[in-house]
Amino acid sequence: MIRGWPLLFILIPLVELYVIIVVGEQIGALWTVLLVIFTAVVGVNLLRFQGMSTLQRAQRNMAQGQIPAMEMMEGVALAVAGVLLITPGFITDTIGFLCLIPATRKAIIRFLMSKATVVGYGSFQQSAQQQGQTWEGEARPVDEEAPRVGRTIEGECRRED
Repeated sequence: MIRGWPLLFILIPLVELYVIIVVGEQIGALWTVLLVIFTAVVGVNLLRFQGMSTLQRAQRNMAQGQIPAMEMMEGVALAVAGVLLITPGFITDTIGFLCLIPATRKAIIRFLMSKATVVGYGSFQQSAQQQGQTWEGEARPVDEEAPRVGRTIEGECRRED
């Protein structure tokens, strides 16, 4: 996946430019620019409201002695949404607005977390391990248990689905 990042940084702006040009041909250049600015302003204001709400939930969980794990992940999603909303374009704005809706934001987080596993000292490894791949790309049997590295940390775990 990391190999595809440079391609994304080239393709996304090109697709955004194409969409802006098509929309500009339909509604005019001035209205297109105003619409891009309007979506950025509305998005940033919604982002501020959602960010404060997430921060309050995190503080409430910490006051109750709970780890605000979902709220921390939502904070990351909101930061990504902020970058996408400030970036001029309709596609990035659409994705950014989807990250602002709590239900879709949580669904995206759960999907991404289901694709990642915790290995070793807390580093994330994609689900390739589940498909029989190691970090170096060597094949191994799927049922083979991953090597345990590091020290044991005792604690409690509660699964909330």
